[in-house]
Amino acid sequence: MTHVLRFRLRIKYQHQDTSILTGKKIDGLEVAKSVKERVKKAVDELKKQGVEPCLATILVGDNQASATYVKNKHKACAEVGILTKDHKPSASISQYEMNDLIDSLNNDRAVHGILVQLPLPEHLDEFTTTSRIFPIKDVDGLTPHNVGLLSIGKAVLKACTPSGIMEMFDYYDIDLSGKNVVIINRSNLIGKPLYHMLLEKNATVITCHSKTKNLKEICQIADIVISAVGDRSKFVLTPEMIKKDAIVIDVAISHHDGKLVGDADYEKIIEKASYVTPVPGGVGPMTVAMLLKNTITAASLSKGLGH
Repeated sequence: MTHVLRFRLRIKYQHQDTSILTGKKIDGLEVAKSVKERVKKAVDELKKQGVEPCLATILVGDNQASATYVKNKHKACAEVGILTKDHKPSASISQYEMNDLIDSLNNDRAVHGILVQLPLPEHLDEFTTTSRIFPIKDVDGLTPHNVGLLSIGKAVLKACTPSGIMEMFDYYDIDLSGKNVVIINRSNLIGKPLYHMLLEKNATVITCHSKTKNLKEICQIADIVISAVGDRSKFVLTPEMIKKDAIVIDVAISHHDGKLVGDADYEKIIEKASYVTPVPGGVGPMTVAMLLKNTITAASLSKGLGH
């Protein structure tokens, strides 16, 4: 009897355990590492051909969060052999002086990529500033030229965070063709470029935002939900909002209850979804990895300049 009881208990325990749906974590650190390895090989090849890949960064003022981001980008560049030139103008720099600085970097043949860390002080116009960068050195993919090329599927330098998301789909062999994808974001940095990248992969894309009605119902029909709201006090992506085996890409990052979180309730979402990105360790590392990749691409393009 005891043996039978133990057997029944074991079967019951196993049944309960397997009834819990557990998705797969999309490991951004792992994918970023694979990108960096490819970039390092490309750097070595370029150096053999006499090209020293170089990224110039512009950090205006003393915003500590921005300073940390730039520091991390410099560190990542050093790891793969990309040179960096660090420019830290004061917060009082005029638009004219900013334009002059960008012009000097545009004309510096030793500089292959230019990155202006955002946000900028209010007196500097973001569009005017980023538009000043030569498209061939626009490693953030923000110039009107590169944005326009992306819309017709011809861009070479593309926005880093959306490119990183696409890289993760490739790494995990996630086929986007025919998939219903919902993006909860319409920004120039994420939502808009990502929309075009997904269309290029034959996905059916819906862009949602703060004025979207029936967001829950729209998300429930999605095969993939990509969320980038970044304010837990206003929005949380819960399991009730997604269908079984959906893929959830959480782009947001913010502080909530003393810890870093995204939009998604990760611990609960992963029990229902097939794939989920964690925060931190998901999309974040991919943004820097794709910046490195864009810098190498820009350095490769520069080889033909002046000929």
